[in-house]
Amino acid sequence: MNNRRLLVTGGAGFIGTNFVHYWTKWHPMDRVVVLDSLTYAGNLANLEAVNGSPSYRFVHGDIRDEQLVVNLLREECLDSIVHFAAESHVDRSILGPDAFIETNVVGTHTLLKAARIVWLESADSPRQHRFHHISTDEVYGSLSPKSPAFLEMTPYDPSSPYAASKAASDHLVRAYHRTYGLEVSISNCSNNYGPFHFPEKLIPLSIVNILHGRPVCVYGDGLNVRDWLYVEDHCRGIDYILERGSAGETYNIGGQNEHTNIDVVLKICDLLDAAFEREPHLRETFRASPAGRPKRAKSLIRFVKDRPGHDRRYAVNPKKIFTQLGFRPQVAFETGIKKTIEWYLSQEEWWRSGSYTNWIHTQ
Repeated sequence: MNNRRLLVTGGAGFIGTNFVHYWTKWHPMDRVVVLDSLTYAGNLANLEAVNGSPSYRFVHGDIRDEQLVVNLLREECLDSIVHFAAESHVDRSILGPDAFIETNVVGTHTLLKAARIVWLESADSPRQHRFHHISTDEVYGSLSPKSPAFLEMTPYDPSSPYAASKAASDHLVRAYHRTYGLEVSISNCSNNYGPFHFPEKLIPLSIVNILHGRPVCVYGDGLNVRDWLYVEDHCRGIDYILERGSAGETYNIGGQNEHTNIDVVLKICDLLDAAFEREPHLRETFRASPAGRPKRAKSLIRFVKDRPGHDRRYAVNPKKIFTQLGFRPQVAFETGIKKTIEWYLSQEEWWRSGSYTNWIHTQ
């Protein structure tokens, strides 16, 4: 489809922000409308680089507002929805699952209803359309250390309220394709990392806590395994699906970078130690941090009680998107984690501002 007109939900959040930057760079002729409610993890400042572009528009609103979505699809003549908006933190879902049902299930269903009205039931419906839904590897449940990676047809077995809410939304998306003919696609991605990541997840939280000289908490024995995908590679994968993928299909997007949580944290410690030794001015900027000093960053690591329902291992098999669409991740974990740390060191104002610092200091 040439000259797409996209609605990007959750475009001020972590992956959504990176997608907007990616898409406006590589598809400058396309229209991009961002819809975001700017909850704690959304930051309008993330999109300053594209603000003012004639091809970009930001709308502050809730994906559960059906009439708002219908109006946007119609007035902007949008033909694609890329749906990132979601509550995504497992710990928060354990403490308060209601918000996850509201956003991830009700919100997704509202978007599907609006798309059906405009794209399937209106006289001026676009000939082609696409509803692309961003999902997660967590819907598949837990893998044992020796088990083969998840395939697209692996039965769902979610462990947390977050994973269950994403599984439910996946099923709704598929149902709207099979029942109403809505042209949809789904991608189940592995753990993302990179710039603009709100510091509540493992990698950004570990970085920021080390810079603050605060404990870096690791659940259980630290041997839980995750497959890590650099966020720009994820955005490229979505691009391949939108441009080359078939309606009704699901694609796993994996980084093929499996690491234990403790190994990831130790890697971050080593890289921050090296950065502080290489750039002595960092010791003055982050005086509370032991990085680069005799005490070293890893002295902050603390093993804490495991969280309920903590899946042991996630890994997706990306063979389908590799062979059918020609996608390959380009950023190795060693390269991506260095780039991520460099970004946080250079963006102190971003993570010290607003809700980011307030959240960190309440933990």
